[in-house]
Amino acid sequence: MQTIEHSSRRGFLKIAAATGGGLILGFNWFESEAATATTTAAAVAAGADFNSYLSISPQGIITILSPNPEVGQGIKTAFPIIVAEELDADWTKVVVEQAPLDTKKFERQVAGGSGSIPHSWERLRKAGATARQMLVGAAAKRWSVPGSECTTEKGFVIHSASNRKLSYGELATEAAQLPVPADVKLKAVKDFKLIGTTVKNVDNAKITTGKPLFGLDFYREGMLFAMLQRPAFGYKLKSLNAEAAKAMPGIVNVVTFDNNVAVVGKSTWQVKKAKDALKIEWEKADALESTTDHNRLFKELLDSSNATVRRKDGDVETAFKNAAKVVRAEYQCPFLSHAPMEPMNFFAHVRPDGVELVGPTQTPELARNETAKLLGITPDKVSVQLTRMGGGFGRRLKADYVVEAVQVSKLVNAPVKLIWTREDDMTGGSYRPAVRYRFEAALDAQGNMIGYKLRGASINAGNATREDNFPAGAVDNLLIDSVDHKSPITTGPWRAPITNFLAFAEQSFIDEVAQAAGKDPVQFRLDLLNKAKQKPVGAIKYDIDRMKGVIDLAVEKSGWGKKKGADGKLVAQGFSVYFSHRSYVAQVGEVVLQKGKPVLQKVYSAADCGVVINQSGAQQQVRGCVVDGIGHAMYGNLTFKDGMTQQKNFNEYRLIRLNEIPEIEVHFVQNEVDPTGLGEPSLPPAGGAVANAIFKATGKRLRSQPFVEQDEFKGVS
Repeated sequence: MQTIEHSSRRGFLKIAAATGGGLILGFNWFESEAATATTTAAAVAAGADFNSYLSISPQGIITILSPNPEVGQGIKTAFPIIVAEELDADWTKVVVEQAPLDTKKFERQVAGGSGSIPHSWERLRKAGATARQMLVGAAAKRWSVPGSECTTEKGFVIHSASNRKLSYGELATEAAQLPVPADVKLKAVKDFKLIGTTVKNVDNAKITTGKPLFGLDFYREGMLFAMLQRPAFGYKLKSLNAEAAKAMPGIVNVVTFDNNVAVVGKSTWQVKKAKDALKIEWEKADALESTTDHNRLFKELLDSSNATVRRKDGDVETAFKNAAKVVRAEYQCPFLSHAPMEPMNFFAHVRPDGVELVGPTQTPELARNETAKLLGITPDKVSVQLTRMGGGFGRRLKADYVVEAVQVSKLVNAPVKLIWTREDDMTGGSYRPAVRYRFEAALDAQGNMIGYKLRGASINAGNATREDNFPAGAVDNLLIDSVDHKSPITTGPWRAPITNFLAFAEQSFIDEVAQAAGKDPVQFRLDLLNKAKQKPVGAIKYDIDRMKGVIDLAVEKSGWGKKKGADGKLVAQGFSVYFSHRSYVAQVGEVVLQKGKPVLQKVYSAADCGVVINQSGAQQQVRGCVVDGIGHAMYGNLTFKDGMTQQKNFNEYRLIRLNEIPEIEVHFVQNEVDPTGLGEPSLPPAGGAVANAIFKATGKRLRSQPFVEQDEFKGVS
């Protein structure tokens, strides 16, 4: 068995299998250039110096190791589609396997920020194209013909002139003996055969038949189960009586650490019952603001003289002083739980020689590093195996629940699977920050917006604005600043961080300004974009033409301003458009009144995310974002009392229901732009489209979420 040899750390590594033949082509995620090396499949598993690999067996089976965490965004399907496209593979013979954490082999093993495809697009294409060129070279050599005369299709190299063809499996071993090409030609977008089609998720069969894929499914013979009782925010452990819990069947131990109480036992039910039997007294540790008086807190923040200026263009003060009309409004959103269907869980086994971690995480490297830091060991002593995640939405970007599992395993000296209950998940953080925005717009006599001010006041959000997003660059005089309050309540990224609410506020306010100017809200936005293109003010960090493109597509598909209902009257439509995670999405919501109450009937969504990899996955990503966006805008709310959430399970924390989901029509702008984000960009504009449609139908302007709890919504009759 040979070991791998390197002349440099370049992109693609040729690997010749010593046993059974076949070709394994590894590709380095740090670079895109090629390098030559030889090894075996066993050596690959042992950690040869490359990051991800494509293998072809003599039977023609193509195996792709997928390095990124799968959280429902479809990356485990999209990555191999890209490779298979350039390879001209037979998709029915592609096998996908989840890779463990390996920072020597992979780059950016993260599920977050809708960045996986944009980061890996070119690398994956070159991996497939390189393998295809080597296979063509092997066939040409065997046939003694020029490689330029050969073509490929569905796992075969074809020489049409002589009516010959060979399968990739037949050629794999010979291809391994050829030099890896330094340069490869990628397909033109117009020649794609697999990319842009509808492909089933590679895990569908396992998911629908209940095969073990998720963290909660993981089981190791001899492992123990653990659950924690955590303090409310701002409190600490004062006393503990665990005698009754320890005496219960199946309980192995009760241990404490960092103000947490952990119950460890032989089954989840036994541990849950014992946890409920704990007698714990907590005491206040930190000053905790009255969570029922956020209005007072937000007023203080919005009136503060200590705001941080994020962007300032022109002479804002003079613009407002000379304005013919000034429009002002404030918008507020509550804390929200991530509420993934699969609560937090992780397996940890702390041994003398290292630590084994298995479970669902969006940031496996963070989990490894936090574990190493806690135990005072080097990261290479920690292995992390990834499972599929039953939702994350940003919650699993943190590693707190992983570290808890590690701490318990160390304290009881055994392999432990830590499981959060749904109540733990609701009460244990980390939440979407609560935010309030204050907007002001100055209009001249012709209804042009000559001044714009935005202040974001937040609780644990840091910068609650996105100062370079539209309409920045389209207004001569602009001021955007923010002020943040630090609280013991833990917060963190929540799907489409900050923009998940900011977009609703911005797009609703722009509608208010358009109304004050006496202009159609879509045309008002287009006029601003035209101004930004002709006479830009300061930096413009969004693509004006791409934003106009989704606006035009949404207007066309929805029949904006012209669509009539069965009664012959114009349909109440609301518009919203937003740029986030490198993509552009415009949406139109349609609302009707039923028994005097507004009901959302349909949402049109037009997206520009560049080249669409998988129509099935892309459609579902957009629909999921829309449902998530409108659902939380309409119903989501998390309130606190004495440092504890008042909503502890789904009977109290309102989510959108199946019968409340409207028809969603999805369209994509057709272009050849390299793929941009899609897991989050369709969520931010959803709330604004719905709110603006409700205003059109009722004349009531919604400025706070959740909508169903606002007087403006309740008062409709």
